[in-house]
Amino acid sequence: MSEASQTEANNTTPAAPAAEPAAASVTAIPGPDEQLATAKKEAAANHDRYMRAVADLENYRKRMVREKDELRQFATANVVEDIIPILDNLSLGLAAARQQTDVKAIVDGIGHVLEQFKGTLGRHGLKEINPQGQPFDHHQHDCISHQPSPDVPEETVSQVVRLGYSLNGRLLRPASVVVSSGPAKAAEAKG
Repeated sequence: MSEASQTEANNTTPAAPAAEPAAASVTAIPGPDEQLATAKKEAAANHDRYMRAVADLENYRKRMVREKDELRQFATANVVEDIIPILDNLSLGLAAARQQTDVKAIVDGIGHVLEQFKGTLGRHGLKEINPQGQPFDHHQHDCISHQPSPDVPEETVSQVVRLGYSLNGRLLRPASVVVSSGPAKAAEAKG
């Protein structure tokens, strides 16, 4: 092929197809009525979701109140179940005490029931606070008086009037104690 015929062939090659009209590739812009209808549908859907969320929240709140009340009512069931045998033993001890003339046997029986009771409560987290001979701690002890003592150092518990108790680390009742003020001073001893 000559150069002229090749140029002619290049000029006669079919041209690329013409681009489609621009209007076909652009979506039509909805009119104001269509936009309003779409917005109303979205608003209705959002309102419905909001109302459902409010209802779910209210149902959740009611369920939590109900479950909390049930928990409060039955939370002590395990403790009470463990205390029932102690009540049985106290009843048996009282019946035996009415027939017994030996006071020592009665005292021993009550002592055993008391130890059983303390052990049961201890398994449920109750701890006895007996600070005899320990330094005074205002977080755990309630000082009802100060007394001089030649044997007990100053600010140390010299006597426990009433035991304290804590439940799982939380103070239920502080121990009522008498705290030593140290040896009596010479001026106080003469007065």
